[in-house]
Amino acid sequence: MNILVLGSGGREHTFAWKIAQSPLCKNLYVAPGNSGTAEIATNVNIGVTDFEAIKTLALEKSIDMVVVGPEDPLVKGVHDFFLNDNSLKHISVIGPQQKAAELEGSKEFAKEFMFRHNIPTAAYQSFTKQSVEKGYTFLETLNPPYVLKADGLAAGKGVVILNDLNEAKAELKSMLVDAKFGEASTKVVIEEFLDGIELSCFVLTDGKNYKILPTAKDYKRIGEGDTGLNTGGMGAVSPVPFATDEFLNKIEERIVKPTINGFKKDNLPYVGFVFIGLIKVGNDPKVIEYNVRMGDPETEVVLPRLKNDFVEILQAMANQTLDKINIEIDERAATTIMLVSGGYPEAYEKGKEISGVEHIEHSIPFHAGAQIQDNKIVTSGGRVMAITSYGDTYKEAIKKSYQSIEKLHFDKMNYRKDIGFDL
Repeated sequence: MNILVLGSGGREHTFAWKIAQSPLCKNLYVAPGNSGTAEIATNVNIGVTDFEAIKTLALEKSIDMVVVGPEDPLVKGVHDFFLNDNSLKHISVIGPQQKAAELEGSKEFAKEFMFRHNIPTAAYQSFTKQSVEKGYTFLETLNPPYVLKADGLAAGKGVVILNDLNEAKAELKSMLVDAKFGEASTKVVIEEFLDGIELSCFVLTDGKNYKILPTAKDYKRIGEGDTGLNTGGMGAVSPVPFATDEFLNKIEERIVKPTINGFKKDNLPYVGFVFIGLIKVGNDPKVIEYNVRMGDPETEVVLPRLKNDFVEILQAMANQTLDKINIEIDERAATTIMLVSGGYPEAYEKGKEISGVEHIEHSIPFHAGAQIQDNKIVTSGGRVMAITSYGDTYKEAIKKSYQSIEKLHFDKMNYRKDIGFDL
C-alpha cells in the first residue's frame, strides 16, 4: 500500500514510525512532515488543509490510504472532500467525516452529544456576545474555580480556569466581546469545575466496532507541579497507574459504549481515533472533552506499546472489520518527555541547531517542531522533540528519558523535570 500521513508533529512522526515497520506499507509519504519523518518517509511540503494539493499528490503517488493526524483538516472536511470526488473516493481516509468532527470542532456540540446519550460530564451553559450579561449571571450561580472554554478550535489553548469571579467575568468579556481567540470564541461554554485527576482514553472505531488502546496521562502546563500556562503537552505516561481494571470497566460501560452507540444513533460517520479526555472524580470517570484524533504527546507513549501491525489495524478500520482484530499491548510502561523552545508557549525563536540525536541509544526521539536545514536538524516550532522510553515501571522509563535528554542540546532548550510527579 501507498500511505499518506497528514501532519508535522510528534504524533505524525510516531504514526510514520509505526507504519514504516509494516510489510503492508510500500511507499510512505508525510505532508508536510518534519526532520524525523524525513528519515523514514518522503516528506512533501503541502499544508494539511490544502485539499487540492493533497488531491494532486494522492493521484500522482497512487495513494491507497490517508491517515489524518491533526484536527484542523478533519473539522474542515478532508474526509468528505475525498468521498465527494470520483477520482479520490476509492482512497481510504482514517479520520471522521466533517459532521462527526464537530465533536472537537464545537465544545457546545460535544456537550449536547454527551447529554443526549447520558454520558457523564460537567453541567454547562453556552453564551455568545449577545448573551454576555446572562453569562455573568450564570457565573454567579457557580462555585469557584470557573471554567471557560472557547467553543471552536483554539490549538489546545482555549480553556481558561479562574478562581476569582470578577476575573472570570472579565475573561468572558475578553473572549466574547474582544474576540480573544478570534472565531473560536464567538461562543463560549461555561461549565462546573470537576475536581480530580485527569487521564486520556483512546478508542479506535470503524463506525460499527471499537477497540480500546492503552490509557495515558499527559501534562499540559509549562511549569513544574502543573503550574503556569497551558501548552500542547509537556510529557505523557502510559499506562496510567491509578486506572484499575474496575475503573477501566466503568470507562468502557459508561463512556466508550454510549459514545460509539451515539455515533450510530446520531448518524455521525466515524472511522478513526476517538480521544476521550477524562477526569477521575472520586471513583468515577467523567468526560472533559472529545478530540477526533490521537493526542500529542500521548501518541508517543500509546503507539509504542501497540504490538500489532499498525497498517493491519488501519485497514480493518477502513473495511469495518475491526472486530476481527485482537489488540496486543506491550506490558512495559512507556513515558515521553517533551523538549520545547525557550519562551514557549509564548514567543520563542526558531532555527536553533539540535545536536546529540545520534547519541540516543535507550530511547526513541520523536521529532515535532524540527526540520532539516543545510543538512542540520534545527528547531521549527515550540514543542521540538518527544523523548520516549520503555521501562518495567513508569519510573524506570522516565529515568531513561531524562538520561537520554542529557545527550541532547539546543539553545534555550526547556523541559519539565517532574513528569509523573503526581502518580
